[in-house]
Amino acid sequence: MARRSTAQARPDPSEGPVRTCIGCRERAAKRELVRVTTGSDPVGRPAAVPDLDATAPGRGAHLHPTTRCYDLAVRRKAFARALRAPAGLDAAPVGEWLTSSAQTREGPTRNWSSSS
Repeated sequence: MARRSTAQARPDPSEGPVRTCIGCRERAAKRELVRVTTGSDPVGRPAAVPDLDATAPGRGAHLHPTTRCYDLAVRRKAFARALRAPAGLDAAPVGEWLTSSAQTREGPTRNWSSSS
C-alpha cells in the first residue's frame, strides 16, 4: 500500500493552531476562522451560533467568515454534521451574523475573536 506524502498536510508549528473550515474544507490558522457552536435561536430551537470569543463549552466547528464558505456549509449540511446535532439544525444565526458584520470587516483574514 502506497503512503501519501504528509509534507503539505502538516502545518508549521509556528503558525499556531490549525483548523479546517466546514464550508470550503481548507485548512487555515484558527485565528482566521470563526468558531460555531450549538446554541438556540430567539424562539429556543437548536441552532448553530457564532462563538466569537471561542469560549463556549462543547463541540465547535470552524468557518471562514465569508458568505461563500457559509453557503457551502449550508448546502453540504455541514453544521449539523460537524456539531453532531440533529439534521434540522438552523444555521440562520451564523448567516445573520455574517450579514450584520459584513460592513465592519476589512477582509477574511482578520482576527474575529475578542481574545487575541
